[in-house]
Amino acid sequence: MQEFHFPNWVNRFTVILIFGGLAVAGYLATCLFAAIHPSIVNVGYQPKQPVPFSHRLHAGQLKLDCRYCHNTVERAGHAAIPATSTCGNCHGGDRVVEGVSLGVIQGESRLLTPVRESLESGNPVEWIRVHNVPDFVYFNHAAHINRGVSCVSCHGRVDTMEVVTQVEPMSMKWCLDCHREPERHLRDPALITKLDFVPPGDPLEYGKHWKEELKIKTNVSCSTCHR
Repeated sequence: MQEFHFPNWVNRFTVILIFGGLAVAGYLATCLFAAIHPSIVNVGYQPKQPVPFSHRLHAGQLKLDCRYCHNTVERAGHAAIPATSTCGNCHGGDRVVEGVSLGVIQGESRLLTPVRESLESGNPVEWIRVHNVPDFVYFNHAAHINRGVSCVSCHGRVDTMEVVTQVEPMSMKWCLDCHREPERHLRDPALITKLDFVPPGDPLEYGKHWKEELKIKTNVSCSTCHR
């Protein structure tokens, strides 16, 4: 009986096929890891920051508007981490109000050493992002903020947090639930940073009013977030 031999290229093809399969499996595993990483989806994620910035003090007690520090949320996709110069407005130089010198707020505080060093060197403070989404997900802050979705809907009551903590899962289902019923999260765009706001009357009816007022059309197609 005549023996049959596979051509040599079959061996090379088999090796390529095996390594190709491993590469695809590795890519999918990496995507899965990124999608379920604690910094992305885990409720309760609370990294230690280089400076113990208290949102409870600044946004809560002092009533600083979120946009004072995150000044790009109304016009850009990203909510900018404030430059050290923003911190320096209060903590980096002598403050004069109506001709009266108020000095530097907590100017000698050891906790603010990274801020002072950043102001002197020009190197940024290495803040750690709390809320993040995978690179394969597109999210635009301005599109939501300008359509009456408050900071509270995604970030919770940061004005009551000493340390900012992730309070929502930021999963695909969580995003889709909001897109399917946006009226549960809508308000007058002028009140988006009023974190303690309570809708008058029926919250759902209030949201429906602003959905009509702002002419919001929901979109749940894949290309909305995966571009």
